[in-house]
Amino acid sequence: MVVSTPRASLAIFDLAVRQQQSAGFHSGKDSNSMRRQLSPTTALLISLSLVLGSAVGMTTSSLAQTPGPTDARTEVAAAGESAPAAAVPAARASSVSSPPSSPRNPAAPDLATADPAAHDLGAQLAIEKELAAMKLRIEQLQQELAEMKGHAAGTQPAASNPASGATAPAVATAFSAAPANAGLGGWLAQPSTSPSSGRTRAASAASAALPGQAADAAPAKKEKIAPFSDWDWTWLNGNPRNKDTAFDSKFFTPEIRADVTYNYDFNKPVDNSMGGSSELFRSNEIQLEQLGLGGDFHYDNVRARFMTQFGMYSTATIRNDPSYAKGQWNIADADRYLAEAYGGYHLDALNGINIDAGIFMSYIGLFSYYNFDNWAYQPSYVSSNTPWFFEGVRIQVFPNPHLKIEPWIINGWQSYGSSNSRKGLGGQIKWTPRSWVNVISNNYGLGHDDLYIPNRARIHTDNSIEIKYFDRPGQTLDKMAFSFTGDLGCEFGPSVVKNGVYQQGVGCITSKKDANSVGGDYFKAGINPKQSFVGYMFYNRAWFKKDTYGLTLGGGQINNPGRYLVLLPPINGETASSAAINAPYFTGNPSDPFKAWDLSVTYDYMPKQWLTFRWEYDYRHASVPYWSGKGGVTPPGSGGVPYTNNGYPQFFACNNGNSSMQLLETAAAAACGAQGSSVWFPDLRKDENLIDIDIMVKF
Repeated sequence: MVVSTPRASLAIFDLAVRQQQSAGFHSGKDSNSMRRQLSPTTALLISLSLVLGSAVGMTTSSLAQTPGPTDARTEVAAAGESAPAAAVPAARASSVSSPPSSPRNPAAPDLATADPAAHDLGAQLAIEKELAAMKLRIEQLQQELAEMKGHAAGTQPAASNPASGATAPAVATAFSAAPANAGLGGWLAQPSTSPSSGRTRAASAASAALPGQAADAAPAKKEKIAPFSDWDWTWLNGNPRNKDTAFDSKFFTPEIRADVTYNYDFNKPVDNSMGGSSELFRSNEIQLEQLGLGGDFHYDNVRARFMTQFGMYSTATIRNDPSYAKGQWNIADADRYLAEAYGGYHLDALNGINIDAGIFMSYIGLFSYYNFDNWAYQPSYVSSNTPWFFEGVRIQVFPNPHLKIEPWIINGWQSYGSSNSRKGLGGQIKWTPRSWVNVISNNYGLGHDDLYIPNRARIHTDNSIEIKYFDRPGQTLDKMAFSFTGDLGCEFGPSVVKNGVYQQGVGCITSKKDANSVGGDYFKAGINPKQSFVGYMFYNRAWFKKDTYGLTLGGGQINNPGRYLVLLPPINGETASSAAINAPYFTGNPSDPFKAWDLSVTYDYMPKQWLTFRWEYDYRHASVPYWSGKGGVTPPGSGGVPYTNNGYPQFFACNNGNSSMQLLETAAAAACGAQGSSVWFPDLRKDENLIDIDIMVKF
């Protein structure tokens, strides 16, 4: 029986098309989000249809009739040709390679003059020869497809998944090397890219590697560069130095941080308690600073991030926020174990727009909240005394790959709640015009952030520049860079009496007249004193031996009359919320003076990109007694228990461990004397010398 050539070959071809469609090779809307690539099975089926069509067609013509001289030559030649172009859909024609035709041997016998038996034998030999040639061609196609598949896979990043606050899988390596936030990590947060959108440079490179795309696809749009991804930013202060992503997946990019420190204060406080820092808390003890577990969720342009803060951060950071004392529901406990927690959405506009809501890092003062990312462990006051986080809404707009504009609508100045009714507004502008320079400006205003003083507003500007001025990767000294940060701010508001309570006014300039002002310790009646913040810090860092070693020298200075940004010493368990009622030992009244400066030397050993060993020396000086001395900052315990808070930090304590329950020193002396005791005072010094040894890990 003679087989119909078109029916058999088209049936096999139809099977090939259905097989490829079931594997995800669709047209229309779906094809825009998938790379076109014939599977090996589909290629074999299509090739088989061509072979069968050619072979059976020649058999049919040779057995059905005895050909004339011209017909015989035509049929044998046609056996080596591919199926007609019309038999292959236009959308796939450019992806199918036609087998080469076999040249006719001029010395072969003329089939037209041969007898039928010889003719049949010649036809069979020709078919077998063509089948052998086609089999060889199929093997070649299989090898080429395997090579193309391997090449396409090779264009994907090693990590092959997202980073920095939800980005497409293909950008993970670029984002972790450049920075993360929103992730990436650091304040170099980039917009996310949906895994289904395919808008990544690595994906487009893989797509370009596939042959046959130009004929059947629309002209490719110029791919956008992910913000801050085209240069290496691992040298920046405040940015993680990881060049790779340790773990990844299409949906979630995990992040793990561990920070363990040993601090030794040469003042040797008897209660091991240190103050004046948002990084160093206990002397002569090994302490877990932070255990961070979290990461970035990213799918279909939806993004989310969380990071825990188990360890000292979970208590030391919270105590600097007074807002939780207002109202109910104990938001301090609700949020204390979360350093970051937000969700949001990415818009494919400009070079990307992120809209996030929740708890996010501020990066005011340049340094990162996470010590692994920084050039030094204990930053100067401009960083340590300004916000580490905000809670509210941020919108990250990337007009081009080297510019970020990020407005904030937040509850207040490093606060989980609002100390008063007015919310804070602010924002960040980040610009990287060259691979060796980073410019960042943070600004804040409008917020009423002093608990129980609703008439007082705050404004602040924080501006930094970082420059890498030496880069010789092959040398022993391979890199050098510096950072400079300058801050200005103030509080302002009139003197008023509300609900029978007098509230002293303050201003941004010296001796602002106000008839309602009653005066204070350092200013006359009739004027509102200056309440301002001026500060700067400078750090210079050098890297050695392929960034295995690092050496940083730095320091800074501040002047903060009114002390509204000075970190309160933890005297008798003092916190920002208790000090808002009264701070008997270290006051924060308008015009109270505070000037300070510091110096530090930091040496890092970084054997792996995930691990840092750090040794640091700090010297810090204040114009008034401020640092913990040998006698410590904890009163004697009641009933003979040594060095225990009595639970009333807003009142003067007695040397017998009891509270005087008095706000004024004279009244406290009388109350303690009635108990056969005297008023207790903390041991505060103007100078502090310390060393810290740290182990920091980040995956």
